[in-house]
Amino acid sequence: MEKQKAVIIGGGITGLTTAYYLQKEAEKTGRPLDIKLIEASHRLGGKIQTVTKDGFVIERGPDSFLERKKSAARLAKEVGVDNELVNNSTGKSYVLVNEELHPMPGGSVMGVPTQMAPFVTTGLFSMQGKARAAADFVLPRSSAKGDQSLGQFFRRRLGDEVVENLIEPLLSGIYAGDIDQLSLMSTFPQFYQVEQKHRSLILGMKKTSPAPTNKDGKKKGIFLTLTRGLQSLVDGIENQLAPDSVLKGLRVEQIEKDENNRYSLMLNNGERLEADSIVVTTPHPTIPSMFPQYSFFDHLKNTPATSVATVAMAFPEEAIKKDIDGTGFVVSRNSDYTITACTWTHKKWPHSTPEGKVLLRCYVGRAGDEAVVDLSDSQIEKIVLQDLNKIMDISMEPEFTIVSRWKDAMPQYTVGHKDRLESMQNNVRNELPGIFIAGSSFEGLGLPDCIDQGEKAVQNVLEYLS
Repeated sequence: MEKQKAVIIGGGITGLTTAYYLQKEAEKTGRPLDIKLIEASHRLGGKIQTVTKDGFVIERGPDSFLERKKSAARLAKEVGVDNELVNNSTGKSYVLVNEELHPMPGGSVMGVPTQMAPFVTTGLFSMQGKARAAADFVLPRSSAKGDQSLGQFFRRRLGDEVVENLIEPLLSGIYAGDIDQLSLMSTFPQFYQVEQKHRSLILGMKKTSPAPTNKDGKKKGIFLTLTRGLQSLVDGIENQLAPDSVLKGLRVEQIEKDENNRYSLMLNNGERLEADSIVVTTPHPTIPSMFPQYSFFDHLKNTPATSVATVAMAFPEEAIKKDIDGTGFVVSRNSDYTITACTWTHKKWPHSTPEGKVLLRCYVGRAGDEAVVDLSDSQIEKIVLQDLNKIMDISMEPEFTIVSRWKDAMPQYTVGHKDRLESMQNNVRNELPGIFIAGSSFEGLGLPDCIDQGEKAVQNVLEYLS
């Protein structure tokens, strides 16, 4: 029986997941399947990159994933690195507003209050701001049936002040986006569902939010990472893939379909690859050029993506004159700061930092404020240190700094994203049978979301090929 050929384009976590589970299924069922994974750069893992230096474990991209989304821990177990999984240490987190760090109000879920006392007593909002948020108890459900922006939804329920000083810094920390452009239905549809069911968002979140506790009653961190860094998940998957199945340093320039619905992939080295089914997991701007003859990919050229940078700085403990009890802070746009957030990594992830040292990881760049990402490393370091000094009083230069730039790396799910995606996927099904599109540009940015999309792509490929 002739082997069927499946090609996966893009070696980030979505592509790696697809290749791994596809290979596993083929081995399990004895199906004759030739699998190739093509990656344009010379390494796999996409935004997942870990640097180990002088005993520090430093993430250049994502640093963890939500434990309640099971697929990432399951994949870690599959490839034999689950013994390295560790939860974050819990501690106070803060919001920086008007030059002052305010503790995050207890019981807030993505900034939505579920306990009244911390909300009433916080200095984050004025009395008018608190009174406006309380209107959520009496406001009717929203009548909007289609999509709307996160900003529009939350401003209507809780008012501008709660949005600007709490919800926006938290959500733009996840999406690096403008919440007045981001789609509610593609990011947090559960808030809309809670509001529709319970009318009041606050009461609804109170009813539906479980308390995260350990068996001994202590709070447990909700995030997981790997002690040697997330790179070890990438390495673990790569080690499981058949050696001749991964092609690095090759780019797919164009894809053509023949009359039998088989595909030819033209590579940048002049070679051609044949395929019966293809999973495309590359960032959205690369897709229209692979399929120039299909106009239904054109909207991807205009889908925005934000550029960000992470700045990791290592210090000896004594350099921090004003230590703060907590694991980090996010910054309100109403503050005169360039950084958008800072994690005290040595406190959040103690395994990442040698004894007697401090590791700070700051973020710069967000929608509408991306120029900072293009500055030199030393300029970025200077700006970040100036910002940190306003809060923490740092008396020494860092022992070292690692700046990681991510150009156009954060796809923006703007209002209507879900409908555009559905329309594109329908067109792909009709015109390009056997081709499947997945990845962070489409149905979730987090590691588990990308892994879920990879698993779904595997099912799609197997169903199509049979």
